Amino acid sequence: MRPPAGSTRAIRIEKHGPPETFVEREIPLPAPQPGELAIRVEAAGINFADLLMRAGLYDTVPPRPYSPGFEIAGIVSAVGQATEAADGEPWREGDPCVALLRHGGYACDVVLPTRNVFRRPPGLSAIEAAAAPVVFLTAHVCLFESARVRPGETALILGAGGGVGTAAVQLARQAGLQVIGTAGTQRKRSFVTGTLGAAACFDSRGDWELDVQELVGNRGIDVALDPVGGAATASCRRLLAPLGRIVFYGFSEAMPGSSRNWLRAARAWLATPRFHPLSLIQPGIGIAGVHLLHLHEQEELLRSHIGRILGSIEAGDLQAVVDRSFPLTRDGAVEAHRYIHERRNLGKVVLAV
Repeated sequence: MRPPAGSTRAIRIEKHGPPETFVEREIPLPAPQPGELAIRVEAAGINFADLLMRAGLYDTVPPRPYSPGFEIAGIVSAVGQATEAADGEPWREGDPCVALLRHGGYACDVVLPTRNVFRRPPGLSAIEAAAAPVVFLTAHVCLFESARVRPGETALILGAGGGVGTAAVQLARQAGLQVIGTAGTQRKRSFVTGTLGAAACFDSRGDWELDVQELVGNRGIDVALDPVGGAATASCRRLLAPLGRIVFYGFSEAMPGSSRNWLRAARAWLATPRFHPLSLIQPGIGIAGVHLLHLHEQEELLRSHIGRILGSIEAGDLQAVVDRSFPLTRDGAVEAHRYIHERRNLGKVVLAV
């Protein structure tokens, strides 16, 4: 049953803790102003940052209470006056769309500026569309903006069976790179090599540094995408070839369970190498970091890639790897977050109506 006009249902963070701390509330829904759209949400993508938000380990958040959720797919339900899409065509009620937002996606309805909203290709389901923007944009920025990869290079992608990992493997393969991955289960490793075409994928819970070293020999790797931190970052550093680059875009080692543990987070922080600028000169290596939400001044760059990404998925050139969807309810969000905490997901997990 939908809430009355002028309100919506949202899954909110009111206090930090395990997944069970989520609550579902009826909240006001403002009417769209000029340059804004109201969107009825059909699916909302879940990212690991959502889990960190809920646990209280993420810095880019509004004051509580708020809803997490960076990406949605849905249907335009109301249009603010004199509102046009980026392509110059007017938005109309009933138009399928995809949107990026800083928070608030775990809701039945949202109101957003049109600059955050993109047309959804007709051949793309809401679940596929909600699963794509954040992971493919993150992978794209890591590979092509930060690492400046070139055909023939070797890329090591940690967590290759996750959302960003599966996107990065595909983009790197398209760009002519040799891809090596790590993943925690045989199911994920087989998918990364057999379906996505990586040259190898090693057990992230084993001695994958030695496995990679044996595969690449003295040549080393050119690029490492690291969302893990801790000892994994030290391994990436040792594997780098001259002029190699590490791109650090996450810190999952700080929260291996479903709740915040400051001692474990501190250990992960201390185990992560520190890089003095002078220590980069002799080996000729580079270190970069990517945080998609902080790229405010590059929004035009990011927006320019969304249509291409969605079109490539519709055409079958890229795949939005979706493990499963859960209901867009408080109980669905609890179950979905537990599922990801247990590292069971291959690709993305989505909340859907």
